[in-house]
Amino acid sequence: MPVCDKYGKVTGEYTNVLKTEEKGSDVNIASHLLMDAHLGRFDQAIIISNDSDLLTPIRFVRAEFKKRVGILNPHKRPSQVLLRESDFLRPIRQGALKASQLPERMSDANGTFTRPVRWK
Repeated sequence: MPVCDKYGKVTGEYTNVLKTEEKGSDVNIASHLLMDAHLGRFDQAIIISNDSDLLTPIRFVRAEFKKRVGILNPHKRPSQVLLRESDFLRPIRQGALKASQLPERMSDANGTFTRPVRWK
């Protein structure tokens, strides 16, 4: 990505950046949350996220459909707006996360592959 000076002007240099956001995933979660609430498919929803972009659909589901919405937070610092607007917010315990990982080695029709090292 381009490098900017302290005034926001592009310097002409470039640097590598780790970009971890997933485009569209919050829109998909919000859409399914609203549709499922509208169709009465749940009494209580659990969302695994720390994304405050989900605030509006959570508010709608709680206010308009009278459904409970809880958050399982995958981050160390929870979003304060999600904390205030959800029925509950819980951290994901490291033991539960570790127990949910895929096996170290897996095989399919294309061969054997391993889980990424950073997932351990």
